[in-house]
Amino acid sequence: MPRFFFDTFDGDFSSRDDVGQDLPDMEAARHEAQIALPHMAHDALPNGNYRTFVVNVRDESGKSVLRAALSLVMSEGPFDD
Repeated sequence: MPRFFFDTFDGDFSSRDDVGQDLPDMEAARHEAQIALPHMAHDALPNGNYRTFVVNVRDESGKSVLRAALSLVMSEGPFDD
């Protein structure tokens, strides 16, 4: 079973995954990255009005195989929509 490593960046801090996870395939790694993004956004509210959260997935050789990002934008109203 391949091992994938999930490095994260929240605009201020980066974290390199040195442990990784054994997952059956790339689709499972994609799913794990998608799950991680909203948790990151919940844990680190933007300081300001905009923040991007990134998960970079590496394979066992260290090659980046997937990058997923979520942008959170905060706007104050009133809004005319």
